[in-house]
Amino acid sequence: MVIQQKMVGDVLASTILCEHLKTHFPDSEVHYVINESTLAVVDGNPFVDKTILFKNDYRNSKRALYKFLKSIKKEQYYATIDVYCKLESNLISYFSRADLKISYKKWYSKFVYTHLFSYSNNKETTLGHAIDNRLLLLSPLIPKLEKPNLAPRIHVLDSEKKEAQKLLKEKNIDTSQPIVMVGLLGSEPCKSYPLDYLAETLDVISEKHQVTFLLNYMPDQKDSVAEFLSHCTQRTKKLIREDVFCTSLRSFIGLLGQCDAYYGNEGGCSNVSKALGIPNFSVFSPWICKTAWLTFNENNKNQAVHLADFEPEILDLPKKERKKNAEDLYQTFTPDFFQKQLDRFIESEVIPNQ
Repeated sequence: MVIQQKMVGDVLASTILCEHLKTHFPDSEVHYVINESTLAVVDGNPFVDKTILFKNDYRNSKRALYKFLKSIKKEQYYATIDVYCKLESNLISYFSRADLKISYKKWYSKFVYTHLFSYSNNKETTLGHAIDNRLLLLSPLIPKLEKPNLAPRIHVLDSEKKEAQKLLKEKNIDTSQPIVMVGLLGSEPCKSYPLDYLAETLDVISEKHQVTFLLNYMPDQKDSVAEFLSHCTQRTKKLIREDVFCTSLRSFIGLLGQCDAYYGNEGGCSNVSKALGIPNFSVFSPWICKTAWLTFNENNKNQAVHLADFEPEILDLPKKERKKNAEDLYQTFTPDFFQKQLDRFIESEVIPNQ
């Protein structure tokens, strides 16, 4: 059993543990515990035999939680790999009664697990710390990985591809020119590049290239979409199709798979684009560690920028302080810092696809 109760990017990253386990132990049965809101990135994964959903009800009802934990107890697991390592996953691991219980070293974890690991901070990482730290947890079971550079993948059905293609056709999207999905907002304000700056970068792209921009946003973020459009030039507005919208994460994944690139805030959507093999250019929040989540960046296909790339002294500030002042730090991260790099990305990774 692999446990990863967190956001989309985390759940997607941990699917590689399931694939490694099935590669080395093809006759094994691998179960994956995730939050119910992240199921879309696991659906159809051939390396997960059973997906176990941790529902919101379990947080609101002790009775429901206990019933869930008892169901875990019945499975008779040999090994439990807890990537999350919080109280909920500690309980799941404990109730699993597995011979091997593997997780990270924290002051409370020694009471539950048989194998504990400290987080890696290898500065020479090519996979990213987010991947390196997950692979550490496999070592009690797999001393040497057969495919150490394995990347997370999303498995899209042919029917989902056809549905996305149908949507583009119905909306009269010209697929002969590049389609760029724009990650308009992060999961919270401290992870969202200022809308006026984001608009400015799109204005520069639209002046040079004939592209179609699609927007990734939630239905309750319509006001932010309107604000963003107010900052764009008339030329850019004509290239933006905010009306092309998906009502579910799974249908969005199908649509993203039809795009030629992703550009915008680093987060779940940027990680989904990597798992689909879509060229990716992400803007990191000043408080997020770039070496953790700049994964699989050995070629120009996946690129990212961080304020610290240009003003490294900001890393002298504690992470909590950077998070608290993220919106102010974002204001100093003006588009001119990385506009040339973004232009080269569009010209080398997006336009040639056409």
